[in-house]
Amino acid sequence: MTKLPAADLQLPLFTYSQRESLTEKSAWIALQEHHQYYARHYRLERLFAADDKRGENLVAEAAGIYLDYSKNLVTTETMTLLMDLARQCGLQDRIEAMFRGDRINATEQRSVLHTALRMPASQRLVVDGEDVIAQVQQVLTRMEAFADQVRNGEWTGHTGRRIRHVVNIGIGGSDLGPMMAYEALRHYGQPDLSLHFLSDVDGAAMLETVRDLPAEETLFIVCSKTFTTLETTTNAQAARQWLVRQLGEEAAVARHFVGVTTNIEEASRFGIDPQNMFGFWDWVGGRYSMTSAIGLSTMIAIGPVHFREMLAGFHAMDEHFRTAPLEENLPAILGMLTVWYTNFFGASSQAVLPYSQYLKRLPAYLQQLTMESNGKQVTLQGDAVDYQTSPVYWGDNGINGQHSFYQLLHQGTQMIPCDFIGFCQPVESLGQHHALLMANMFAQAEALAFGKNAQRVREEGTSEALAPHRVFPGNRPSNSMLVEKLTPFSLGSLVALYEHSVFTQGVIWNIDSFDQWGVELGKQLAKRTARQLLDPAEPLHHDSSTNALIRRYRNAASAGAATDTTR
Repeated sequence: MTKLPAADLQLPLFTYSQRESLTEKSAWIALQEHHQYYARHYRLERLFAADDKRGENLVAEAAGIYLDYSKNLVTTETMTLLMDLARQCGLQDRIEAMFRGDRINATEQRSVLHTALRMPASQRLVVDGEDVIAQVQQVLTRMEAFADQVRNGEWTGHTGRRIRHVVNIGIGGSDLGPMMAYEALRHYGQPDLSLHFLSDVDGAAMLETVRDLPAEETLFIVCSKTFTTLETTTNAQAARQWLVRQLGEEAAVARHFVGVTTNIEEASRFGIDPQNMFGFWDWVGGRYSMTSAIGLSTMIAIGPVHFREMLAGFHAMDEHFRTAPLEENLPAILGMLTVWYTNFFGASSQAVLPYSQYLKRLPAYLQQLTMESNGKQVTLQGDAVDYQTSPVYWGDNGINGQHSFYQLLHQGTQMIPCDFIGFCQPVESLGQHHALLMANMFAQAEALAFGKNAQRVREEGTSEALAPHRVFPGNRPSNSMLVEKLTPFSLGSLVALYEHSVFTQGVIWNIDSFDQWGVELGKQLAKRTARQLLDPAEPLHHDSSTNALIRRYRNAASAGAATDTTR
């Protein structure tokens, strides 16, 4: 990665002094002392015993999300010190810089304007002489018209049959966001339309996706800004070949493929009509793109009205993040708590535990959002950091996790802060199911916080030999987020909450949360290696391990091809 001159990085936007690193800031030093002398000795049961209103005081609420952060190893003094650090790092200035379109993606010299994707049409945002909101609304209007045509049967395939299956072909943010949103909002979908997602370049993924699909009723949405992403174009070409084989005509491509891309020439060469291409801008990062044209599959699934409601949820949290005082600011609170545990308690991972079957893909989505954004080792100025940056984010549906990895959360040797996410009202009501679901969420957070000591275990009649195994140490921190109901609006506000929490962390760590150079090297090497796997005459110039693996693959693949009678 080329290190840009300081002038090109627009450093005047940032309050960091190049002579003062994060760990030299007075607020950081105050937090170190606070942790050393007080916080590392905190016990949650004592904190709650000392303040019978703690569970009502350490809360915040905005955009339909109620955040209870009282089960964290913090006091009001801790939170004051954390927000002092946020101010010293210039968080509020950086928020304003992002919203007004400054080029805060310094290494790529780009604005970061995913927030503009969900601003109301009545607003105006001029960046480099162009009204960004007007451009966004033009694309949204075209998306809505197309989505309505597909949903009402007006858009038909090559043989005149209506579309009943939509396949989204993408990778990374072009797959994870739409897939997560579709799963989360299935309740709002149209019953006679099914969505499928293809990202893996494993041939089995392609074959399994189309195996039971009637080509006459299938629409493919190819999501690639440049229309050159290797995995996406490989899958798109395979889908094209399948469609032409099934329908017998090249002309069929135009009625069964649309593109979300800015490369009109390449998409046209593929066979997509330019009228059926939907563009977006270089200020939309992949992991922040689900509210751009990348969300076309989502809009087709839930309809334009519900999609607009989701945008409204995003915008409500955007406005809260931009305007609320830091002490009441949900993304700032979540972000600073992550900094607290990562940098002062040494926590290396964070669990996200939604108590909702519909949110089963949220942890996977957040993995890219968090770790691709903040998995960085150098500062904005290109200097090596001397502190930890992004923790590993992971998780699963809460009930499944309870019978899987919660053992480690409760009795393991690592501190793993947890985010619990639940809903007061079910999307689908079935007897007492939802009350039981939420009882588990509340119980798990309580058990992690307060545990069960040896004395209580013995009082329950447990033998001395077994007692140590049944002790729960507790003091495991967590946040609990309650939302009235999972709707398009609440999904938007929840995702925006995490987006801005990640941004907050990046500001503190003085890193660029909007580039992703770390994905490039493997992709470059893969292109060269692919040639060597396909052509045994290609010379090998890797290390001895990689060369040996390639030779073994070549031999096994060649032997397999010779004995495969299905070809």
